[in-house]
Amino acid sequence: MSMNRQKGFTLLEILIAAVVLAIGLLGLAKLQTTGLHQTHSSGFRTRATLLAYDITDRMRANRAAFLNNGNYIDPPAGTTSKQCEWDGTAVEDCTSTEMAQFDLAQWRAAIGSDLPGGSGTVCLDSTPDDGGDADNDGTVDASEYACDGNGSVYAVKIWWTDEFDATNGNPVIKRFVTTFQP
Repeated sequence: MSMNRQKGFTLLEILIAAVVLAIGLLGLAKLQTTGLHQTHSSGFRTRATLLAYDITDRMRANRAAFLNNGNYIDPPAGTTSKQCEWDGTAVEDCTSTEMAQFDLAQWRAAIGSDLPGGSGTVCLDSTPDDGGDADNDGTVDASEYACDGNGSVYAVKIWWTDEFDATNGNPVIKRFVTTFQP
């Protein structure tokens, strides 16, 4: 009685193994790219959080401008500020109002340099979780901040472009909001 024994793999078994391996590797690659994207996105959110707490700390440090004058609430566009910190050679004397303008100028410059398409505001707002890119132009302008000026809750709102929509290429705007009361 003779038994015919197979030795090794057949071509079909090798092909099936290669397909299974390829699907597994594609899944692993997708997992890796998703992880990288989420890490990148969380870095922006972390930076937005730090920037929001930076301006609230500056406001608490300059209490006179914060409580008495409301100078941290959206100064007019184009407001210039004095150099109110040591620049290595000299520092100008600054009033609390000038210090508030200086703080906001530095804060907005940091948002613009640290977050893509970044913008931010400080305002009184009874409904702080609103505002955004209402006209879908890829940026959040002052007219889209949605600050109602009501109540006693101060809102710090920061927006940035986190990614681009794969279907239409439009920017996806993210928002970070924190509130505080004096």
